[in-house]
Amino acid sequence: MPEGHTVHRLARTFTSLFVGEVITVTSPQGRFAHGAALLDGLVLVQAEAFGKQMFLGFGESTHVGQEDLLWLRVHLGLYGSWTFTGDGTVRVAHAIGAPRKRIGERELVMSDGTQETFVTEVNDAWEPPEPRGQVRARFIGEHAVADLTGPTACEVLTWDETRIAAGKLGPDPIRPDADAEKFISKVAKSRTAIGALLMNQAVIAGVGNIYRAEVLFRHNVSPFMPGSSVPRETVRAMWDDLVVLMEYGVTYGAIVTTEPEDRLKGVDLSGVMENRAITRQNTDDEPGAVPREQSFYVYHRQGQPCRICGEPISLGEMQARKLYWCPRCQK
Repeated sequence: MPEGHTVHRLARTFTSLFVGEVITVTSPQGRFAHGAALLDGLVLVQAEAFGKQMFLGFGESTHVGQEDLLWLRVHLGLYGSWTFTGDGTVRVAHAIGAPRKRIGERELVMSDGTQETFVTEVNDAWEPPEPRGQVRARFIGEHAVADLTGPTACEVLTWDETRIAAGKLGPDPIRPDADAEKFISKVAKSRTAIGALLMNQAVIAGVGNIYRAEVLFRHNVSPFMPGSSVPRETVRAMWDDLVVLMEYGVTYGAIVTTEPEDRLKGVDLSGVMENRAITRQNTDDEPGAVPREQSFYVYHRQGQPCRICGEPISLGEMQARKLYWCPRCQK
C-alpha cells in the first residue's frame, strides 16, 4: 500500500497534468459508470492528498468554490494503482503499477510498488492507448491520460461528504493544516501499543509500515509500549521527525531514514538474504542516490545486525502487518 508521501506526489501529478482542463471521464470496467457520468466534461479544479487518500475536485470552471465542486475520493488500498501516459509534451510522473517497458520512455521503479515515468519522445499523432486490465476510471486531458485500477474506494462526494470523510482521519504530518497536538493527545490517552497507533489512520494519517518501523527505531521506542507510557516529548519528537522524513519522500520519491554516518553499518548475516523482501525505490540506479539496502534501519532487515548496536533485527506481527524492530535499542 502506498504511504502518504506517495499520495501527495500523486496529487501534485494530477495538478500538473490536469488541473484547469476539461476532463473526459469514463469507466471502461463499468463499475464506476454512474460516477464517471457525473464528472465527465467538468474541469478538474483541485487535487489534494490527505493521508493515504486523494481528493479531486471537479466543477464547471476554475472559479467555482470548493463547496460547489463534486469531489472524487480515491483510496488505493492494497491493490489499487494509477497508470499515466502522456503525449510527450508534458512530464508524466508517478505511475503506480505502470508497465515496465514503453517505447520512448525511461522508467524508474518507486517505493511501495510505484513507478516514475518520464516521456522523452513526442508523438504528434498521439492518441490515448486502449485501457489495460480492469480500469475502474479513466481520466483524459489534453496531453495525458490516467487509468485507475483496483482501488479500495472510488466515489463521488459533495463538499460536506468530503469533509466528513476527511474528519475521520488523524492529522497528516505533511499537510500545512496539520495539528500535531491532536496526534500527541490521542497517543497520550491510549493504552494501545504505539506501534498500532502509528498505523491507525484515525490517529495519524499517511504513516505506513515503513515510516512506523523507522520512526520508532529512530527514537528508541518499543513498538509494544502503550501510547500513554511514551513520554509526551518523545511523541512530539516522533511527529517532528515524520514531518521531515515524509517531506523528503514527497520531494525525492523515496523513503530514506538512515543518517549518512550509519548507512554502511550492519552487514548481512549469512543465510538471511535469500528470502528477504526487496524494497524498491524510485531513485534506484540514479547516480548519487542512497541505495535501498542503506536506506532503512530496521524495515526489511530481519536477521541482519542493527546498524547501531549489532543485535539481529527482529520480525514479528502486529495487527496482521509485519513488524520490524531492534530488541536491544527498542527495549
